[in-house]
Amino acid sequence: MKYFLIAGEASGDLHGAQLIEALRQADPDASFAFLGGDLMAQAAGTVPVIHYREMAFMGFSEVIRHLPQVLGNLKEARRAMLQFAPDAFIPVDYPSFNFKVAKTAAKAGIPVYYFISPKLWAWKAWRIKSIKRYVRKVLAIFPFEPAWYAERGYKADYVGNPSVAEIDAAMARVPSREDFLKQHKLRDRPIIALLPGSRRSEVLNNLPVMIEAAHRYAQYRAVVAGAPGLDDEFYASITKLPVVRDATYPLLRHAEAALVTSGTATLEAALAGVPQVVCYRSNGSKLTHDIMKRVLKINHVSLPNIIAGRGIVPEMLLHRCTPELVTEQLTPLLRKGSEEREAQLNGYREMRRILGEQDAAATAARIITDDLKKEEPAAEL
Repeated sequence: MKYFLIAGEASGDLHGAQLIEALRQADPDASFAFLGGDLMAQAAGTVPVIHYREMAFMGFSEVIRHLPQVLGNLKEARRAMLQFAPDAFIPVDYPSFNFKVAKTAAKAGIPVYYFISPKLWAWKAWRIKSIKRYVRKVLAIFPFEPAWYAERGYKADYVGNPSVAEIDAAMARVPSREDFLKQHKLRDRPIIALLPGSRRSEVLNNLPVMIEAAHRYAQYRAVVAGAPGLDDEFYASITKLPVVRDATYPLLRHAEAALVTSGTATLEAALAGVPQVVCYRSNGSKLTHDIMKRVLKINHVSLPNIIAGRGIVPEMLLHRCTPELVTEQLTPLLRKGSEEREAQLNGYREMRRILGEQDAAATAARIITDDLKKEEPAAEL
């Protein structure tokens, strides 16, 4: 069968690649077309229709500034999908863009299987109407999501969280500390990992705060995790700190603690067992913070806290995301055996138990292929 996927950012590229590999196992005759990144290209054996580097625009103002490109990408995605004529369209998160393509797919009679449900439980719950109208199955990656959908008259399937298996596999391949330091030409000092996000605007907003906070610990070395879609010149314009490429998981393994921009990376750091402070600066406005609290339908914004249903990691958001307040939260986490550090690590274990050990990609692939087989016409005798 033929599958068309769309992932609009680095984490979606990783999850999409895992799903492509699982679909190949479930369907040996599978062929793929997609919008995504290098990992999906490697798994699919073909280049993306559009690389996610050309799609990673976040926030209203950034989308408006790049509106011609956004509309062009949308037009090309629809054209490529209809030309490929897939048996299934599989959006991977990235909801604002993917809902529009899902509508086109549904009108063309192409079944839609949404892998990594949009976070409607956090905001824009009204999008459930589009889910009901255009999506045959939602393949959810958080265990509380099926109940949320069921309360609104829709059946979603929990397939497990892909980050669990991905992080475990990645950690098993991590080089020794000595090899990691040698590879990246780092001196042997305790490390504070800085994960400022994968989008240009995220990095511009968050990395300066992280740097100023980390510089207050003279005995530590701050190291930045570089995003695939951002070049060295961009980071050099912000900092002289070392930037490691394709080594986020080794960096986390060998770090004493991390400063992490809110998003999938907070879950990855938790699964890696690294104490963290969550940072999200944006415009730093208290007014924006107050508006956000009214708009969001959840008490926390970072994934470890949302999954556990309580505050495992400190969230320094908007006007509270300052070097002084970040430092205040980070200091006890750097002390081995401190009450704050041990509480966070215990919270990580609780979060992992809630997520379970289910293989998300394999489960999603099985649900998709089994459902598609039901739609195949019976063979003539």
